[in-house]
Amino acid sequence: MNGFKATTILAVKKGQEVAIAGDGQVTFDTIVVKNSAKKIRKLYDDKILAGFAGTAADAFALFDKFESKLDEFGGNLKKASVELAKEWRNDKALRVLEAMLVVADKSSILIVSGNGDVLEPDDNIAAIGSGGSFAYAAAKALYVHSNLSAAKIAEEGLKIAGSICIYTNLNISVEKL
Repeated sequence: MNGFKATTILAVKKGQEVAIAGDGQVTFDTIVVKNSAKKIRKLYDDKILAGFAGTAADAFALFDKFESKLDEFGGNLKKASVELAKEWRNDKALRVLEAMLVVADKSSILIVSGNGDVLEPDDNIAAIGSGGSFAYAAAKALYVHSNLSAAKIAEEGLKIAGSICIYTNLNISVEKL
């Protein structure tokens, strides 16, 4: 058994708007066990968005850790992300967590991983999860060749990923700042 998979997350920043979209599918091995999982949260008085891909229980543990880092660093997204990544990489209990986060505020989108990575994409688009590359490609094309909002690009990018990736469904939720 490969365990639970909970994917795909897509973040887009365009103008003054930032949005994160996520699908609702959770699978266990080859069985869909949930179609309506919520993989995106608003944090820190609704000033920060966070979405996860990976093992659901691990992601919830990371959300809690990330929230505490945001509180510790006064909502500073970059500082909280770097400190979470450092702790995640160095802590024996956290190191085994199988998840990734995409976090965003109105000025930045970051990908945070357990390898100690905190990546800020150059093109205002970030995607993680099994359908991440499909969602990223779709969002990049829509970003360049349309006048759609960040939220609409994120939603449409997830729809395209959901039509290709078997671990991504079309029960899409979108949060925006």
